Amino acid sequence: MAPNSQPAELPAPFRPLPIRAFNAVGRGLGRLGSSPFAFDVETLLARSSRETGLDDFGDEAFRPALACLVESLEQDGRLNLFGRYFAKRQLLELLGHRLRILDYRKRHPEVAAQRIERPIFITGLPRTGTTLLHGLLSEDPAHRAPLSWEIDDPCPPARPDHFESDPRIARTAKRFDQLRQLAPDFQAIHPIGEHMPQECIVLTASAFMSLRFEMCFDVAGYQRWLFAQDMAPAYRFHRLFLEHLQSGGAAGRWVLKSPGHLGPLDALFAEYPDALVVQTHRDPVRIVPSVASLEYAMRQVSSDDLQPFALGRQMLWLWSAMLEQGMESRRLHPEREGQIVDLHMSEIVADPVGCVGRIYERLDVAFTPDLADRMRRYVASHPRDEHGVHRYSLSAFGLDEAEIRQAFKGYCEHFGVAPEPFVDA
Repeated sequence: MAPNSQPAELPAPFRPLPIRAFNAVGRGLGRLGSSPFAFDVETLLARSSRETGLDDFGDEAFRPALACLVESLEQDGRLNLFGRYFAKRQLLELLGHRLRILDYRKRHPEVAAQRIERPIFITGLPRTGTTLLHGLLSEDPAHRAPLSWEIDDPCPPARPDHFESDPRIARTAKRFDQLRQLAPDFQAIHPIGEHMPQECIVLTASAFMSLRFEMCFDVAGYQRWLFAQDMAPAYRFHRLFLEHLQSGGAAGRWVLKSPGHLGPLDALFAEYPDALVVQTHRDPVRIVPSVASLEYAMRQVSSDDLQPFALGRQMLWLWSAMLEQGMESRRLHPEREGQIVDLHMSEIVADPVGCVGRIYERLDVAFTPDLADRMRRYVASHPRDEHGVHRYSLSAFGLDEAEIRQAFKGYCEHFGVAPEPFVDA
């Protein structure tokens, strides 16, 4: 099979008729040498200022990140016309969030007085039980997770008495419905919902230093650049975002989640020195093709030239590199081990509430019987595969079990990660 050919087991991208027609126009314009929705940093900045009436973008560290992302979208993205529109709207939306959050902070100096104390960060390879832990920990009334709808439209910060009635909830629900129509397989792979806790890759996206972009587009050049950067600017903006949300009055210990925290532990602990990190573990042979399938489902929204084998190579490099970076940080800073809890997915599946109890023990916080019962009810109401069965294979992405095991050998040996049986679909 040619390196970038599409295996038979991967379906052709789903396209509603209006988008097929839209992309056909794009192909015609391309033959004429026209490139609508061009990405230009200065044009993006100027337009976002016009749309918001604001011009203070704050810390200039976001500019090289945005420039690299824009360049990678042009060079690596192979975007169809809808993909160009989709990407440009995301960039403008994120710039708008940045402008509005910083403007609100200037007009409300009390935001800077907010204190983020002992946050919990859940991280690990994708598909390792992090979503379940995030949901369980969010059940504690003393905890606070960033919700999808309040991050989707963050200004002004949401008030506790509006958490069920804020009109932004309906707007986010509509956006998620549109995403499900564009990528019908996505919900079974990674459930989304307006009231669900959201990942930190969305909070750091307005710093333009985030895994969010490679989840949606092929931006291989940007992702390699990002891996080599000091992520301090991303975590600075992450804190600003949390302070902004908290200033609305809904307080509590923050419970946060992202696979993006796996590598830059140094930047995370520099910004949040009192954080507790929960790292989950699972056999990478089950992870790499699964996350490749997830990203394939998302990227097919914006490109007619998907390259599954190249995507497989990207996933193999990205997650092995992230793990190695995080392991090196932990090796150099053994004093932090008291602030890190390691959980294997097999443990989480077998006894999720017991695993949460271990987290509370490390926090030195009482895990009451009422809390345990509340979390058991959560587990019972969210059965595995409640949104459908996710099927994936190694061969679809040109992956080989032995190669994956070799790439992650150090990780598996260090954390005692047991191999899981895997039959290629």
